[in-house]
Amino acid sequence: MTPEDRFPGPEHPDSGPRHQPDLDVLPYGTYYEPDPNGGYAATGYEAETYSGYGGARYLEQHWPATGPEQGHTVHAQNGPPEQAGYEPTLPDHPSPAHRGHPGPQSDDPPTIELGPPLPEPGQPYHPYPAPGPGEPPGPLYVVGDVHGYLDELRAELRHQGLIDADGHWSAGRSRIWFLGDFTDRGPDGIGVIDLVMQLAAESAAAGGYCRALMGNHELLFLGAARYGDEPVQSTAGTASFLAAWRLNGGQQSDLERLEAHHISWLSRLPAMALEDGHLLLHSDTTAYLEYGESIPEVNDAVHDLLADEGVDEWWDCFRRFTKRFAFRGDAGPTAVRELLDTYGGTRVVHGHSPIPYLTGAVHADDGMPPHVPGPYVYAEDLAVAMDGGVTMEGRLLVSRLPI
Repeated sequence: MTPEDRFPGPEHPDSGPRHQPDLDVLPYGTYYEPDPNGGYAATGYEAETYSGYGGARYLEQHWPATGPEQGHTVHAQNGPPEQAGYEPTLPDHPSPAHRGHPGPQSDDPPTIELGPPLPEPGQPYHPYPAPGPGEPPGPLYVVGDVHGYLDELRAELRHQGLIDADGHWSAGRSRIWFLGDFTDRGPDGIGVIDLVMQLAAESAAAGGYCRALMGNHELLFLGAARYGDEPVQSTAGTASFLAAWRLNGGQQSDLERLEAHHISWLSRLPAMALEDGHLLLHSDTTAYLEYGESIPEVNDAVHDLLADEGVDEWWDCFRRFTKRFAFRGDAGPTAVRELLDTYGGTRVVHGHSPIPYLTGAVHADDGMPPHVPGPYVYAEDLAVAMDGGVTMEGRLLVSRLPI
């Protein structure tokens, strides 16, 4: 049985109903997880809740970092043979270009922010003057998880006045940070990446900027392109990046359209940033502390890992940044303060965990999609969640800071 059989459903031809899983799933096994009815803090991770193949809702938060001694035991699957272990199905192999990765010998085009692109014939182009000396920076915006929903992204950026009707930058010296997770589950992840790269160039010409963080789905997508079905040793059995990517909504059309300049750009994304007192992260986890005691240290550690390390190190990095929910419950404010005390800032802004899961409003009694009025402020006002749950018929959030 292939991963697609376990989570059946066609690839999204358009931005219609969301059929893909709404949280990242681990390929195999059963896990300890808190009782969904008992609350996050009430269980203390002591209650065992069974979940079958890939079914744990809280998932990576409860994967042990190095083994069972870390506290969250992963049980061996006692079900049918296809669940007890993992035999990856041979995929349609991507072309060598898709398996390529930036390295000392590879073509490494300049970063997109070096200058604006040449306008295509017939396309409008509106250059802006650079800011004068002493001019203050423009307003700051953040964008939550997009997951391939290009039409929704364009609509929300247009609604906020950040792009014009033709999809070009129209926000002058405004600043935008995307919080990661451009691909998977939605129909056009490569289109999303192309748009962000385009806006990075156009905003730089206007005196503003458009930048992005690396999310766990960037790690997963790059790993699928680079390592394919090469086995990795996970805490739940032998897996592969390609199998995990497919389980988490990977779209074959994105892999087929992935080019060298996409790989180069994605591989350079920072893991975290500090803007106007906001510590910007993709994941609501303290795993960043395992990679350094400053923002440059963390970003350099991730970049060095992607440039030099092997498949198991990549997998471990992906696993750590897929953890979630560290800022919920009674211990949540303490976890946020630990990050702020280490890296600076007065408030964390993150994506990754859909707001309906954070608020407990995943399944409405009337069967309607979850209501997401806007960003979710929690953990004693120290954390802002920006994943509006676009993959589960929520919202794609674009918001101006401070909130």
